[in-house]
Amino acid sequence: MNVLLVGANGQIGRQLAELLASSEKHDVTAMIRKPEQAEELESFGAKTVLADLEGSVSDLAQAAKGCDAIVFSAGSGGSTGHDKTLLIDLDGAAKMVEAAQQAGIKRFVMVSALQAHKRENWNAELRPYYVAKHYADKILEQSGLTYTIIRPGGLLNEPGTGKVKAGSDLERGTIPREDVAQTIFAVLDQENTFNRGFDLLSGETSIDEALKNL
Repeated sequence: MNVLLVGANGQIGRQLAELLASSEKHDVTAMIRKPEQAEELESFGAKTVLADLEGSVSDLAQAAKGCDAIVFSAGSGGSTGHDKTLLIDLDGAAKMVEAAQQAGIKRFVMVSALQAHKRENWNAELRPYYVAKHYADKILEQSGLTYTIIRPGGLLNEPGTGKVKAGSDLERGTIPREDVAQTIFAVLDQENTFNRGFDLLSGETSIDEALKNL
């Protein structure tokens, strides 16, 4: 499977790109916004393509051409304003869904946020971010694509443990970015994760087993 990775220069994205590039069953095309981002990704075997989430849907569809799946792990980041949250986390995600439809790509994995599907559980300090994630997820769910929505808790830069908790109604918690990347990798062709979303935290169960038990 050739995977277009949107957000490849992010912290989860770089780890996932390396996993995909070293895999025997997947290839990765890393979507980047700046040419200088290519060298590191290409050093471990990823292909790269230049495209901007603030650009046109047709340009994004062209970037996705020839791919079999899209992973959206892009984000505006904590240092930008609410305008970028709307433009990247909401509209950028929505445009990638449209681009997938235009390019004839059915498989789409979205990295969302813990409890983004339940307004009453949103973190009050991050409400604009949660609004963006909530509606981006809704657009994907209604798109007709074969989707998986992963809603991780607070992201850590600690080494992954390979042990997680996955479910539809988890309380607040944290998870290493490495374990999120490993989970994205695992769901790509795991059919019982198709057309569903789930929360993801650190836990006591292996990633494969946690996904099988969804």
